[in-house]
Amino acid sequence: MTWAHDQRLEAVLAALREVGAETILDLGCGDGALLMPLAQVPAIRRIVGVDVSAEALDALRKRLSAAADEVRRKVELVHGSMTEANAAFAGFDAAVLMETIEHIEPDRLSQLEKAVFGDMRPASVIVTTPNSDFNARLGVPGHRLRHPDHRFEWGGAKFRAWASGVAQRNGYEAGFEDLAGGTQMALFRRPAGPG
Repeated sequence: MTWAHDQRLEAVLAALREVGAETILDLGCGDGALLMPLAQVPAIRRIVGVDVSAEALDALRKRLSAAADEVRRKVELVHGSMTEANAAFAGFDAAVLMETIEHIEPDRLSQLEKAVFGDMRPASVIVTTPNSDFNARLGVPGHRLRHPDHRFEWGGAKFRAWASGVAQRNGYEAGFEDLAGGTQMALFRRPAGPG
């Protein structure tokens, strides 16, 4: 793990503490870079990790098998997609999409929006993604993306415009933070009350 990854992880954990999340969806959980530290937090009661990669989930299951009983009991892993509605994913305090949206084809982001903000509708959503405004400083040539599996990378203005539109269309408020290593974060919150 890199320093930038550690800083990103700490920012996400701080945001989850800020919103008081006890039940969390880790959408695109991979092999557990976020899920494993989350599972160690006593205040967190339930975590559902969702990923399209069966191999990543198998690796995470192996990591979990070595964890304490109280950690394993609060975790459920689901092989599935964050772009598909699932009634079992409704009613959570928070959903986290940490470094995941850039792996989705841009024309499928509307499906993601509908599934996460319309159907799952957690009280809060945290999204982190690379900020392409920093790519040159990181030595990434202008014609390339940071990772071969990335489908896009947005600069700060584009990310904020997208996130603000998502928030407005779905009854959330969005706040933004620039993180270490050229990462950007949006924290969406549903205002208290109906909806």
